[in-house]
Amino acid sequence: MKTKIEEIDVVDKEILSLLFKNASMTYAEIAKKILVSPGTVHGRIKKMNKYGIIKGTTILVDPKKLGYDITAFIGIILEKSSSYNDVIKVLKRFPEVIEAHFVTGLYSMLAKIVCKNTDQLRQILNDHIRPINGIQRTETLLVLEESIKRPVSI
Repeated sequence: MKTKIEEIDVVDKEILSLLFKNASMTYAEIAKKILVSPGTVHGRIKKMNKYGIIKGTTILVDPKKLGYDITAFIGIILEKSSSYNDVIKVLKRFPEVIEAHFVTGLYSMLAKIVCKNTDQLRQILNDHIRPINGIQRTETLLVLEESIKRPVSI
């Protein structure tokens, strides 16, 4: 099964490049820009979905415009690494947790959360995250500004 970026061709890469810029482009719009048929675009996107190169579609929203004024990374130190899956199951319950990663270094995990204000941040930390079985300690890093956010380069 083809799954590596090196195994897709220039047409696939052009399609991805256009979708990175505007994921709402129609097959016809993409086809016109790269000089292929809309059916070709449809088939290529279907293939890239099948092979897991494209893992769904989403929209980007500005959390501040929705009232979420605080973004923070929570460095989580687990009591033992085998607690990871259990901790993830609990973190998934909280919509404020928008990302979670198993990492190397000082922390066992990094979670990204969004909150409406510092009161909500404190509540989530004290009432929901810190009491999770398997978490030894947390450290909160407030985001002051997001300067770079882009898709992976192809």
